[in-house]
This record gives sequence, C-alpha cells and structure tokens, in this order.
Amino acid sequence: MTELATFTLPLPPMRAPGAPPGTSAGLPAYCRDLFGDFTRADQRRWGEVYVRGLLDVAGRKTPARISEQVLGRRAVQQIQQFVNQSPWASAPVRGRLARQVVRASRAEAWSVDEVVFAKNGDRSVGVARQYAASQERTVNCQLALAASLVGQAGGVPVNWRLMLPARWDRDERLRGQAHVPVQERCRPRWSYVLEALDEMLDEWSLEPLPVLADWRCESDPDPLLRGLEARGLGYLVQAAPHTPVLLPRRQATTPGMRGTLAELAGHAARHGERTSVTWHDPVTERMRHSEFVTGPVLLRADPATGAVPRPRLLLADWPYGRPRPRAYWLTNLPARRLAEIVPLAQLRRFADQALGRMHEEFGLGDFEGRSFRGWHHHVTLASAAFGYDMVRQQADERALTRTRA
Repeated sequence: MTELATFTLPLPPMRAPGAPPGTSAGLPAYCRDLFGDFTRADQRRWGEVYVRGLLDVAGRKTPARISEQVLGRRAVQQIQQFVNQSPWASAPVRGRLARQVVRASRAEAWSVDEVVFAKNGDRSVGVARQYAASQERTVNCQLALAASLVGQAGGVPVNWRLMLPARWDRDERLRGQAHVPVQERCRPRWSYVLEALDEMLDEWSLEPLPVLADWRCESDPDPLLRGLEARGLGYLVQAAPHTPVLLPRRQATTPGMRGTLAELAGHAARHGERTSVTWHDPVTERMRHSEFVTGPVLLRADPATGAVPRPRLLLADWPYGRPRPRAYWLTNLPARRLAEIVPLAQLRRFADQALGRMHEEFGLGDFEGRSFRGWHHHVTLASAAFGYDMVRQQADERALTRTRA
C-alpha cells in the first residue's frame, strides 16, 4: 500500500497585534503537554492552531475558516497536510488528554458509545449505508465508537475506533485511496471495544473503572461480557429484552431452558421483591425514584469451550403499574450496592451530551478529508478541544470556590 508522504510544514506566524485574542492564555501550555512528543516544532504549532480553531471559530470548522480566523490569513494546504498526512500518532495524544481529564475531575466510569458521522458520498474512509443503532435507522455514514471518561462533572471522549463495514474489506481500490492500514478490517463491535479498553489500561495506565455500554443493538452480549470479565473490569451493560438467556428449569418453555431477558425479569418479579431506590440524578440535578427487579442470569455456554459463564446480575428498571420493565442491564457489580449501581447507569448520558456538544460546537463532524489517518487525527483534536473546555471550566470552578471560601 502506498505510504502517505511526510511534509515539513512552515510554522504559522503569531496573530498580528490588535487581532482578537485566543480562547485562553492557558491553551499553549495545554497543547504543549498534548503535543510535546511531536518530533517537529511545526507539528506542535499546527496542532495548537487547529485546536484553537475548533474552540474559537463559529459555525463549520473548515481549514479555510480556521486559518483565516486564527492566523489572519489563508493556510488551507498547511492545515490539510497537518491533519491528513503529517505522520504523528493519535494514541499518545489521546493518552495525555485522558490523564489531563483525570487530573481535572474524578472519573467514575468509562462509557462506550456509538457515534454516527453522516456522509453524502461513498469515498471517505469507512462510509457505507449501514444501520446506526443510536439513530434506529439506516444511514449513509461512518460508524465509530467513542470511549469517554464520565463522572459528576460530565464526560469527555478520549479514545476512538472507526468501525469498518464489510464492503471495505473487499474493495482494495477504496482501501488504497483512503490509506487504510492492512490490519484494519471489519470486526465485531465488541472487538473494537476491548481493543480500546486495552489501550487505556495497558498503554495509558489509567485506573480501571466500571464500563458502561448500550448493547441493545447486539443479539449476543456474551463476547463483550467475557472480555470485560477477563480483564477484571466491572460493567453495567444495557441489553435488549429479547437477549437470549438460560431460564430457571421450572420456567423453561423450550428444551435446554432457553428464554429471553424479558422472561427472566418476569420470573424474578414473580419470585422476589422489587427494590425501591431513590437517587440523585447527576444530569438533571433532581432526585429520582423507581423500583428495580434483580436476579442472577446465565447466558449461553461459550461455543468454543462449552464453559458456562459465572452468574451475572440482571437489573431491570420496573416501576409498579407498568406491564414491563423500562430498561434491562447486565452487570457483575455487587447487588448489595444497588443504590450505587443505579446512578452509575445515568452517567452514560453525560457521554451522550458531550458527543452532542462536540458535533454542535467543536467541529466533530466537520472533517473534509477521506483518509484513515486524517479521520483519527481530526477526532483526536476535536476531543482535545472539548477536553480543554472541560479542564478550563473545572479550573474556573475551583478558583471560584477558593474565592468564596
């Protein structure tokens, strides 16, 4: 496969005197930390220019608008070269971003979420007409997974995976045009998730936290759950009511005690008690109340080894008066901590809010290039811009608290 050329980019000059100021005096130091390992000064400077543009430029964040508003002149080619072709690695930047976020606010979980990048054409890397579970429809788009650090202060997406459709395995011309690495192929969604988490654990040395995921689009959550358990990670995974499980023998309606999660929740409700939980919703800042049904759940045996997994806990949000639960989760967190597990599930909404803001305010969906490397560079820099906004807000809040004290 043809390698991308290496470019030495001219350093952009400082903004002329009298021009509008940048977002914050703290941005250069923040960018020095993120881009400090870049081998060339021009890469470090263009990284700051791009992040500043994602922060400051209103509307669509194009190379033309970024260069004109940040530098006061057009430098489209240089910005395109930095994002699309400059050979800097995304992963170390993401790792340093994650550590900055951890220092700024306490993360309580890792949230894994689908992100849809709608596209008009079919040449950008990973584009295809495919079902987007988060939108419940088929879209011509790129589909990605974002791993976010979430806590009471909000969420920040810090790690990314672009999921390749099967057609991108077969079309060598498309792969060549988008410079897709040879090892990048269509894989199950759980494989992308575990790869991203391994990077966060092993390469970035982040503290392991419970994993939150919406797996309602997948018929079988077992590969994901087994992978999380093998890594010693706690999890709270939302599943569809038709998820296949093993039922207690007296409730089995088919040979082999096969059934669904919805049937298992009904059995648990008939043979147990609902637990009433009141909790503080960190997103709405209100107290909430509901009833929950819990019970052990066994998924099918491992098809490769025949081993039956350890019992996991079913957690169903099922208020009195409703004919069926509002939501189903599978978890390996202790049932006695139900008052802690329930608010943990709500933290996923912080990741969803963050991704929405990144699309609306930080140019997440504005990437105009087509290459695999360029896509990863752009989403990394969008996360860096959003992370800076969060870090700055946390610093301002701490300063205000000190002033009031």
